[in-house]
Amino acid sequence: MTRVRTGRPTRGVSPFAPARLRRIVARALRLRCPRCGRTKLYARRFHMHERCAACGLRYEREQGYFVGAIYVNYAFTIALVVAVVLGLDWTVGLTLPQQLVLGVALCVLVPLLFFRYSRSLWLSLDYLVTLADERRERERLTPR
Repeated sequence: MTRVRTGRPTRGVSPFAPARLRRIVARALRLRCPRCGRTKLYARRFHMHERCAACGLRYEREQGYFVGAIYVNYAFTIALVVAVVLGLDWTVGLTLPQQLVLGVALCVLVPLLFFRYSRSLWLSLDYLVTLADERRERERLTPR
């Protein structure tokens, strides 16, 4: 059984139900625990707590767990850099050296600024997928 915000078990609620999905993504964007949303993920700027103080959810499950967050961060960075450089080139008419300086500067700054959010989004995505896997396994084991 999955648990909703009230802590009561529910049957048949999809982990990808729109309300649940919005709630978990909102928690990710607020840098909160994806399960309960009560505690902060980070102790300091780049240092994550080991687990949630309220519900006990372990954040980093194994070495290399957050490699997927690197891909999230990379995709966001590239999309933003391309959009900004091309948008400014189209509206203002940047020269090639200006485009390169702006692009390189953004490629250095954006990953640092988005680091915490990429990890939080990756953790939330994993939490949703784990919920879906647990639900499928329960349904498979439940006699009909």
